[in-house]
Amino acid sequence: MVPEQVEVAVAVAVPPEDARPDDQLVARLRAGDPDAFVEIVDGWSSTMLRVARSFVSTEASAEEIVQETWLAVVRGLDGFEGRSSLRTWVFRILSNLAKTRGVREARTVPWSSLSLDDEGPTVDPDRFRGPDDDRWPGHWTEAGQPQPWHTSPVASAIGGEIRQMLAAALQLLPDRQRTVVSLRDIHGLSAEEVCTTLGISAANQRVLLHRARARLRSALEEYYYQDGPPAVTVEVTS
Repeated sequence: MVPEQVEVAVAVAVPPEDARPDDQLVARLRAGDPDAFVEIVDGWSSTMLRVARSFVSTEASAEEIVQETWLAVVRGLDGFEGRSSLRTWVFRILSNLAKTRGVREARTVPWSSLSLDDEGPTVDPDRFRGPDDDRWPGHWTEAGQPQPWHTSPVASAIGGEIRQMLAAALQLLPDRQRTVVSLRDIHGLSAEEVCTTLGISAANQRVLLHRARARLRSALEEYYYQDGPPAVTVEVTS
């Protein structure tokens, strides 16, 4: 049985936004609080730049789109109805502007036409017992079952070597998987924000994220098992 979700620590994600502070932030922005504008511009612009860059051909174009987005936010803030989070609304404006610019630059292609390597098993089927197994059909084999790493991957991800390895593995992912896992686990966007920005369904977002995380975890396994998997230790308690 393939696990429903395989987690991998790529980077520390931004915690989910709380509705009440979001309301307070909108009120501060509408009141012209300069500190509120600095807070969101400094906090979100780097991620916005990465998202915009995925639609257009140059870094300069992406920077212009981010600037245009902030101008549109200032002009349209009074019309923000709070049906989604403020950040989701901002990223919707960003994606619309980026897609329009991308069409002009003849760079944008339909999301559905990007690398469609989303079919087939998430985990190597050879790691599971066959349907005719006498004891646990469909479960992990002894050699294929996940093993504890020698050190904590969360702690090790801080190290340069692990970060370089994960960055390389990230670049090998299919386009759609790489985009979704980057937005979710590196840039901290919520599932709703990713769906809104990329124009995909919640179910599709979950599948793409699961497959990307599974592949990255597989890359971590290969790194930690270079000298073979660790010996299994069985603790006996009385």
